[in-house]
Amino acid sequence: MSLKFGTDGIRGPVETVITPEACLKIGHATGLVMKELGWNTVVIGKDTRISGYMLEAALQAGFIAAGVNVRLLGPIPTPGVAYLTKTLRNKFGLVISASHNDFLDNGIKIFNEDGEKISRDIEKRIERHLSKKMTLVETSSIGKAYRFDESGPRYIEFCKSTVPPEVNFSSLRIVLDCANGACYKVSPEVFEELGAEVISIGAEPDGYNINQDCGSTHPEVIKKAVVDHRADFGVSLDGDGDRVIIVDEKGNILDGDDLLYILAFANPNRTGAWSGVVGTKMTNLGLEDAITKLGYKFIRADVGDKYVSDMLTKKGWMLGGETSGHIICKDLVSTGDGTIAALKVISSLLILEKKPSEILANYTKIPQVNEAVNVKNKDIINDTDLQSLIKEIESDITVGRVLVRPSGTEPKIRIMIEAPEKKVAEKYTKDIKDLIINKS
Repeated sequence: MSLKFGTDGIRGPVETVITPEACLKIGHATGLVMKELGWNTVVIGKDTRISGYMLEAALQAGFIAAGVNVRLLGPIPTPGVAYLTKTLRNKFGLVISASHNDFLDNGIKIFNEDGEKISRDIEKRIERHLSKKMTLVETSSIGKAYRFDESGPRYIEFCKSTVPPEVNFSSLRIVLDCANGACYKVSPEVFEELGAEVISIGAEPDGYNINQDCGSTHPEVIKKAVVDHRADFGVSLDGDGDRVIIVDEKGNILDGDDLLYILAFANPNRTGAWSGVVGTKMTNLGLEDAITKLGYKFIRADVGDKYVSDMLTKKGWMLGGETSGHIICKDLVSTGDGTIAALKVISSLLILEKKPSEILANYTKIPQVNEAVNVKNKDIINDTDLQSLIKEIESDITVGRVLVRPSGTEPKIRIMIEAPEKKVAEKYTKDIKDLIINKS
């Protein structure tokens, strides 16, 4: 199987795609490109999947065989690797993670010297080397590996530094769902050291339970916990810590669109770098309308926090995000960071002395339905009957949108329909879903 980058690195089942052999080649190919660019050291972090140790060893061997030095960070959130890549001046950072997927999958995400996902040009250069036979450097030139034991403490201190000194968390009780993933240790310490009373769930990883009935893809868990513990907030992260869902004191679930609106509302400066906000094709139409009413420009990027980040850089703006909970605060971080986004949202609410519901009352979402259909071949997206049905539905919906796209990381077709009434969106979603199933 040929290895190709998707919307968020290279991802797939460990048994068939992200194998030790594949990771050996990825490490070697990435190392060769690094050397072509004049760099010779990479930092490697990982989440809590059982396969992480095996794949880390294979990647390490590949980099060393290419003559590149390796710093092993151990389990750490993806945004922590981005931060350390930038601050340690190591030029490249690599994360072993499949984000919100279960333990059967794993993946590779790569960051450049600015802590941002590598460009498509660099991905293509790596892919070209992946297709070639591995050749080792001379024995005298092979790389060396080091353990870097300060990754967790450094990331914790960085997260704490993003909270304004006048903000005090000591009055807060916060339920924190770490998805049994990479944040299980560092994120609770961040909130505790800021003074909050923290009730941690999903913080006992065993290598197999990452994202299992917990984390941001299961918001009902944090919702129940907030109500049961009478907490002020619930913060639910995903397996690698780059996305977040927040729950308010009443158990209302706030997705990425809601968090983006709160941050935009709380920002008093709406000029220059703060004059615009970036969403994606999945962003609710109601949020776009509300953001523009606040005085911002609004632009949609392709789905994926990488594309949001690229658009922010292109526009010179500071705030963007995805409905799924990838929130990028460019004034603080270079990529989606669930912990820092939660800190900024909660800090903003404390400064404003407002509840989330008070702010979110200013905008209304259009009913939106999202479904995913498992397929054997994602090329079904080009089927003429499917395309005709999509056009027919688009012509019937006066206010709303239709988006049918292949997943960039899984063998699925994703369907999103917005319509003035939810039952209408549900009907059209079912029509598309049934057609895809019958055609597969």
